[in-house]
Amino acid sequence: MTKLTLGRRALMIATAATLSLGAPAFAGSHQVLDSIHFLIPGGAGGGWDGTARGTGEALTKSGLVGSASFENMSGGGGGKAIGYMIENAESQYGTLMVNSTPIVIRSLTGVFPYNFRDLTLVSGTIGDYAAMVVGKDSPINNMADLIAAYESDPGGTAIGGGSVPGGMDHLVAAMVMEAAGKDALNVKYIPYDAGGKAMAALLSGEIAALSTGFSEAVDLANAGEVKIIGVTSDERVDAFKDAQTMKEQGIDIAFVNWRGFFAAPGLPADRLAAYQKAIDMMYATPEWEEVRARNGWVNIHNSGDDFRTFLEGQEKVIGDLMKKLGFL
Repeated sequence: MTKLTLGRRALMIATAATLSLGAPAFAGSHQVLDSIHFLIPGGAGGGWDGTARGTGEALTKSGLVGSASFENMSGGGGGKAIGYMIENAESQYGTLMVNSTPIVIRSLTGVFPYNFRDLTLVSGTIGDYAAMVVGKDSPINNMADLIAAYESDPGGTAIGGGSVPGGMDHLVAAMVMEAAGKDALNVKYIPYDAGGKAMAALLSGEIAALSTGFSEAVDLANAGEVKIIGVTSDERVDAFKDAQTMKEQGIDIAFVNWRGFFAAPGLPADRLAAYQKAIDMMYATPEWEEVRARNGWVNIHNSGDDFRTFLEGQEKVIGDLMKKLGFL
């Protein structure tokens, strides 16, 4: 069986007294930045969208940032937004782009010519477990049912996701099926542009199941619109405790997808320090804890060089796994 853990749980409780990032002080206020523009490489309703908007909500409501704006830029599996940041670097110094494990996967597979080294690394921020989800009226109620449906009709048991073939959602589906003893390469995967469209496909019956981020499914599960049939966490997640883990169902896999923020190449050092200070301080605020708990995220915080070391380690682990599964 396969066990993969790509994130480390680390709750960073930061206060102004412990920060030494060199960001400018603001007399009489704990506001760190006047504004931040968030660039989201996918459509509305996906994990990137939720992470950027949730982070912006916490930063502004806590008073660390005066205002936040958001821009969705879909295309190329996230490559369009990355290319835009690189090609328009000097005009994007007020922008943070959210990304996650796919920035590693898609550069390995050559989906786009850039990788995380072409950007300014700001901070890893959270982790989101992966989940397998079905519609509320589906006869599938757990992973055993999904495996049985797959064994009965592999071609008719399509699993969808909000990423390109060989991308994050596809890779998770393959890992889960391999850990369940099936041939990962035979899984019929249907890609959609971001999690919102993939969820719509599930609800319309286009696909039998959806491979997605746990946080993307929580609200609909709470509303009774979908059933979460398996989560890649070691233990049940407080945000939706009815959802069984994969391990509870005999599928030995654990996985957490990090999400974090990048800036344009050549970002001035004082601006980078201010971004990192705002994110560091955010973890100690009740506004952030409200957003984090609501989404079932794990705090995974690593700034600057620590972020780079984390990404380089993941690049090796992901690359080795993708070779094993035949994606590289």
